[in-house]
Amino acid sequence: MNGFPNCSANHTKIWSHYLVLALGVPQLTINVASIIFNCAVIFTRLATRDLHKPISILFCNLAVSDLFTSFSGFWISMLFITNPDITVFGSRDMLAPYALYTTSILSTIYNLVSIGVERYLAVAKSMRTRFRVARHHSVAVVFINWVLAFFLGCLPLMGWNCLQAERSVSVLYSPFCVDYLVLITLPHVVLAFLVPLFTYLRIIIILRKRKLRMQACGQATGTYKSAETQVARTSISIWLLALVSYAPFFAGVIFDAANQRCHVDLYPGAYIFRNCTATLITITCLGNPLLYTLKLRELGSKLRSVRCLSANRVRACAIENL
Repeated sequence: MNGFPNCSANHTKIWSHYLVLALGVPQLTINVASIIFNCAVIFTRLATRDLHKPISILFCNLAVSDLFTSFSGFWISMLFITNPDITVFGSRDMLAPYALYTTSILSTIYNLVSIGVERYLAVAKSMRTRFRVARHHSVAVVFINWVLAFFLGCLPLMGWNCLQAERSVSVLYSPFCVDYLVLITLPHVVLAFLVPLFTYLRIIIILRKRKLRMQACGQATGTYKSAETQVARTSISIWLLALVSYAPFFAGVIFDAANQRCHVDLYPGAYIFRNCTATLITITCLGNPLLYTLKLRELGSKLRSVRCLSANRVRACAIENL
């Protein structure tokens, strides 16, 4: 299958056996490692009964999303190893794993955004806003995230695919349509980059203002400086992880939309790049448990101590000024 009239419809095998193994085996290995890591995170959360905290619900749901991403990535890798040509020319067999893969990635993006917003509200609640994130809020967010992810991710299964309409078929992710990929990719990449940028920058600004306020009262600011440094490091890690994982995929979709060449003309470079982008996304699923479960747990303890110090010191400063 191809979307260009001048391309040959003869779907001969174009993959070499050694290249398939060189690309497929590392993908399988990383997917298995990611499945094990995320299962460990889920079981740890359930065993410690830590789900009464709103942020813990979001962390656990992030691990579930990454688990589904790794599982669907494993499924796609197995199809690639057993019959690599269907990942080039497209097949009905690719619809279900691609749809699950898309759903899982969308859910992961929504979870990352939700975690950033929750962290911002957790820090800002003692300042201007009085809104407190409760457990039922996180449950509702998780439910909405999955409903939206399933709806958008399963659109190709509902008929928005190019199994029959070859004119706009994707050359990298056939049988998906190029217009579907563009519609899904562009707004979600912007969402994944801009919302965490806003939330974590706002957290740093809030901590900086509190530190200056404590300095004006003659109080020690070591806790604020430590928390501010931790937030900065975590936000940089989040940005680098998002950049490494989603930027190549975004570039691939843009290339796909602008491409006018046949499938065989793009072999092997474009398809090696496509497989490498899938590996990078799986590496992100492997890194999320370490980054969010470990680093943000330490950051959460720092921010809780900051809020306690802020309330006590502001009251002390107000008394001194009377």
